[in-house]
Amino acid sequence: MSILAFILILFVAMEHYYILILEMYLNESKSIQKNFGLELDFLKDERVKKMLANQGLYNGFLASGLMWSLTESGEFQFQIAIFFLICIICAAIYGSVTVSKKIFLLQGVPALIAFILLLLPLIIS
Repeated sequence: MSILAFILILFVAMEHYYILILEMYLNESKSIQKNFGLELDFLKDERVKKMLANQGLYNGFLASGLMWSLTESGEFQFQIAIFFLICIICAAIYGSVTVSKKIFLLQGVPALIAFILLLLPLIIS
């Protein structure tokens, strides 16, 4: 794995840990209100908090999978990284279609670039 791919995968993982923190712990914050375009009254609903926490948990799983890939080496590292990047890209595509195009720009594009950087040595050789 190239240093650039490593750094970008680390960035994508940190981004998803940030989303986990927002959705699970800061779910009434100004950041959530602004980024998600939601009113504070809506965010205070316990059902909404549970749904956000669930989404945050999934983002944590994605971030943890990417972090795991950074601790491995060889083919297994490549496979883990590719799998979790594809999961993020798919989630970003779905989110952009169902919620906001901004989701793909903020989450999908960095994951897609990391995906391409991982595949580049295979394509070039």
